[in-house]
Parts: sequence; structure tokens; C-alpha cells
Amino acid sequence: MGRRYSSSRRLGALAWLAAGLCILPMAAVVLAALTGGFETLTRLGETVLPRYAATTGILILVVGLGTAIIGSGTAWLVTATRFPGRRVLEIALALPLAFPAYVLAYAYTDFLDHPGWVQTTLRDVMGWGPRDYWFPEIRSLGGAAAMLTLVLYPYVYLLARAAFLQQSATAYIAARTLGRGPWGAFYHVSLPIARPAIAGGVLLALMETLADYGTVAYFGVQTFATGIYVSWFGLFDRAGAAQLALCLLVVALTLAMLERSQRKHLRHHDAGRRFERMEPITLTGRHAVGAFVFCALPVLLGFLLPTILLITLGWDSGELLFTPRYLAFLQNSVTLASIAAILTVAAAVFLGSNARLHPTPSAKATTRVAGIGYAVPGGVIAVGLLFPFAALDNAIDRVMEASFGIDTGLLITGSIWLMIVAYMVRFMAVALNTYDSGLATINPNVDAVARTLGQSPIPMLRRIHLPVLRPAVLTALLIVFVDVMKELPATLILRPFNYDTLAVQAHRLASDERLHEAAVPSLVIVAVGLIPVTLLCWSIGRDARVGRAARRTGSGHLEA
Repeated sequence: MGRRYSSSRRLGALAWLAAGLCILPMAAVVLAALTGGFETLTRLGETVLPRYAATTGILILVVGLGTAIIGSGTAWLVTATRFPGRRVLEIALALPLAFPAYVLAYAYTDFLDHPGWVQTTLRDVMGWGPRDYWFPEIRSLGGAAAMLTLVLYPYVYLLARAAFLQQSATAYIAARTLGRGPWGAFYHVSLPIARPAIAGGVLLALMETLADYGTVAYFGVQTFATGIYVSWFGLFDRAGAAQLALCLLVVALTLAMLERSQRKHLRHHDAGRRFERMEPITLTGRHAVGAFVFCALPVLLGFLLPTILLITLGWDSGELLFTPRYLAFLQNSVTLASIAAILTVAAAVFLGSNARLHPTPSAKATTRVAGIGYAVPGGVIAVGLLFPFAALDNAIDRVMEASFGIDTGLLITGSIWLMIVAYMVRFMAVALNTYDSGLATINPNVDAVARTLGQSPIPMLRRIHLPVLRPAVLTALLIVFVDVMKELPATLILRPFNYDTLAVQAHRLASDERLHEAAVPSLVIVAVGLIPVTLLCWSIGRDARVGRAARRTGSGHLEA
């Protein structure tokens, strides 16, 4: 009994340590903002704050509307209808998720800007001069919204597709029997049932929009994310950066609360024991063409065209990936992503297992606290970590200087370990949700039997849970690895001197208008991002097939 109690205490302590790291940057941002003086906040309110708020508000409104329409519309078409090319598009619609929005921005700027291929061709064919025509400006708020919509709609698509696949046809058939047409039944029955999933996907897309720095900075759009970076590094106004970070934190946490409430509603819509598979509608003629175009256009604009553009740019750049310089960028990126993925998933295992084996309010609170980080932009996390750890570094330096005459410098803030902590905070929720979804497949009776046989929590985790949950753990490792490879704002703020990653190199080259060179690191980031996207699509399709088979089996047993 004593050994089991000691094991439980160790597991709980590790869970609270992980949760404490996740809450630290947010608490530091709040404290720094409140102690920064109201004169800074007043100056911000009179100058940039209204502009930041308006621009950020318009951006999330446009992205939210665009991702909802594209994501839910395409999800319904590929699950409830049949048309030529549907099977390919069902997977291809998720591929734009592999693109960071800032990489898409680099590709389309070279393609659509004034010296780009499109406008140059128009001038040559029509004989126009530079002032003889009007063309939409890609480097604008609308351009940033378009880039973010194209890479973020898969959040809505994947969740909505999963919801439509899990729906029983019973309610839909009833609506058809009562006189509704196919599209009327979709609008009045299927769409409301899937509404929590769609809303959850839209809110995830909006949280990513708030966190984006690379796209809005490259397009010159002034949002809270760019304001934090300018205040910290451009104006050296630490208090102003903290207060802007606090404003963004409030918005992000509000969206996180909304997303969590929507996720709770997901449990209320069950197909029941009697599951009837939805008979797909076969589209012909112009309806089939319209469905194909509607589903193919996001794939074309969000994946195929930018991939071709990047390959063309990279081919003409003369940049070689396997030079010592680029190999150093790749090594830095892989090192950071590997360490962060291992530590983040390990912390998620401790958090999830502690909540599973000890379902107390305290254990559940640790998972909620740890999951907040995904809603917080990387720039806010970076600013929040710099305040306490810079103070700790300075305190250590003073003590060592006074006691031993040794100048220790920046032990933590000058190393990659603070970056690792930032990545852990940012992506803990991703790892935790993936691990929890796997943990839910293990019957609680297994835990009860293990306890009866004398297994304490940590041996139970090592000998029973982890071997069974190896696929979920590997999936979590892969997703966190790719997310770290793409992360830009936290890396820009926290990286040590002369320690650059592929994302930083791509951003630097694009900021210098060297788009051809920026295409090379961008292509590597996209190539790595394709792995978890493909895995995610396969996993959702497999889970839906297994769920339908299980419900059909259960229904057969009931009827028998």
C-alpha cells in the first residue's frame, strides 16, 4: 500500500509540474501587464490599440466565415454524395493543412504581385501600362484572410466530415419523408446535428488565426501578433508588449472557452444503437460538375498551385538543401522538434494517466490548465516566459558574481531550453487530446484488474497502458514534431543568437524579398507537414468505419 501511495504521489507531482509550466507564461503576462503602468496602456489606447483590435476582429470574422462555408460544404459533399473524383478529393481536401499560412503567402506573392507571372502576362497580352488597370493587392488584409482561410479550413472539414460519417440516416430519412428535398434535409437536419463539430473546427481555426505572425507580418497587416513583436524588439517597450499580449490572451482564452463548450456538446449527438448508413446521393450533369469544382478549388488553391509555385521558385533559386548552411538549419529544426515532441508527449502521458487513474477534481484541473496553451499565441507565450526566466537568470548572475566573481550570463534565456518550454506550453493540448483519445479505448475494468493484482499507477502505465497506446503516442509525437517545425513567432522571439531554423530562415529571406531562396526551406516544412495530415485523414476514416460496424453489430444483436 505504501509503494502504491508513493507511486500515485509521484505521478500527481509530475502532472502538476507540467500544468505549472503551462500556466506560468500566462500568469507572467498578466503580472507584467498590470505592473507596467497605466500610462503605457493609455498611450496604446490612443494610438495603435484601436487599429490592432479592428484589424484582428475583421481578420477572424472573414476567416471564420470562409472556413465554415468551405469546410462544412466540402465535408457534406464528399460524405453524402457521389460524383467523379470524390474518393481522391476526400483525402486531398485535408492536404492544405500541411502548409503554414506564411509559406502560402510567399508563393502567392511571387505569383500575384506586380512583377509576378499573372500581372506580367496581363500587361504583355493586353498591352497595358502599370497604371492602365486595377488588380487586387495580395499584400493586404484581404490577402492575409485568404491565405489563412485556405490553410485552416481543413480544421472544419475534418471535424465536420467525422460528424457526418457518424450520423445515422434515420433523422435525414424522416425529413425526406416529410417533404424536404436533399438540400433542405441537409440544411434543416444534418447541418444542425453537426453544428457543434463545425463550430469547434471554426474556433480552432480562429485560434490559429490569432496566433499567426508570419502571414500578417509579411503582408504588413497590423494585428495584436505583429504589435507584440514590434513593441518588444522594435520599440523595446516591454510593458507595452506585455499589455498587448494580455489583450490577445483575453481574446484567445475566450475562444478557448467557446471551443471547450462546443466540444462538450459533441457528446450529446449520438446515432443511437440502431444505426442506418446514409445512402449517398448520386450527382449527375451540372450538379456533379458543381460539386467537383467546389471541392477541387480549395485543393487547387491551397495545395496544388502553391506546391508547383514553390517547386518552380526553388528550382530557379540555385539554393541547395544539402549545403552545410542549410543542413545546420535542418539540424536545428529537427533537434528542437524532436526534443520538444518527446518532452511534450511525456508530460501529456503523465497528465492524462493521472486524470485517468485518479479522477479527482485536482487531477482534472491539471488537464484543463495544461490544455489552455493551445489557445495562446506563440508570441504571448514567448513574452510570458521571458519575464520570469530573465529575472531568474539575472538573480543567478548577481549571486554568482557577488559570491565567486563568476559572470554566468543568460543560462536559460540564452539557450534552446526556453524554446523547448514554449513549445511544450503551446502544443501540450495537441499531445494531450491525442493521448486521451487513445486512452478512452481502454476499458476501465483493465485498470481495476491491474490494481487487484497489486500494480501501482506508474508500473501500470509502463506495463499496460503504454504498450496498448503505442499508436496514439506515436501519432502525438508526430503531430507535435511537425507543429514545432512550423512554429514561427515563439522561435523568432526566444531563439539564441545565431541559432536559426528552417521557419526562421524562410521568414528572413521572404522579408528581404528573396522569395526564390525562401522557397527551399518552405518546401521542406511542407513536406514534413504532409505526414501527420495523411495519417490524420486515414485515422478519421478508419474510426468512422469501425464505429459504423460496431453500431450495426449492436443493432443486429438487439433485433435478434
